Amino acid sequence: MVTATNQPVVEVSNSELSDLGIASAVPQVHWSRSAEEARRAIGAAGERALLRLLRQGGVPQVRHVAAESDAYGYDIEAARCLAERAHLEVKSTTDPTRLVVHLTRHEYEVMVTDLEWFLVAVLVGADGNAVNVATVSRRWLRSAVPEDRAKEGSWESARLEVPPYAITPGLVTGAWQLLPDALLPSRPVWGLQSSALLPV
Repeated sequence: MVTATNQPVVEVSNSELSDLGIASAVPQVHWSRSAEEARRAIGAAGERALLRLLRQGGVPQVRHVAAESDAYGYDIEAARCLAERAHLEVKSTTDPTRLVVHLTRHEYEVMVTDLEWFLVAVLVGADGNAVNVATVSRRWLRSAVPEDRAKEGSWESARLEVPPYAITPGLVTGAWQLLPDALLPSRPVWGLQSSALLPV
């Protein structure tokens, strides 16, 4: 089965395509159930790792809202007090060479209206712990999402490859710090440099 744009709907192997005589007409599929399950496991591991860091760092109010519902548009609610609150959307990866995130339309719309929303990237190690934690610039996210071109269609999810200048090491939540940098792992990854970073 293929879509109207000739993209496969399900995973089809090269041998199956050859058997059908359509190998050249249908592009190779890069989705599989096992890959999707692995992606979800990495996402859950990143959320757990950040929850551990927040609790070990003494943040008094930490709530894993993603375990309750996707409706929030972020994964973790963390607060030191009423004036120091953060809604953290966690994007996890095991790739230290580049940061690729998948942002839903709902997450983006929450970001636009919620000044306490932050996108946190977590590099997950083989042991399930965080190897690095960084914050992605909201300004860059606004500039990178697709544009709706007609009222009949809108984007629902976007794959974004985040450039190093749009990534700031640590949990950058504005004028206050949710966790001191000393408590966060900070192995150099994703081409991070301390200069020329965009504000969060």
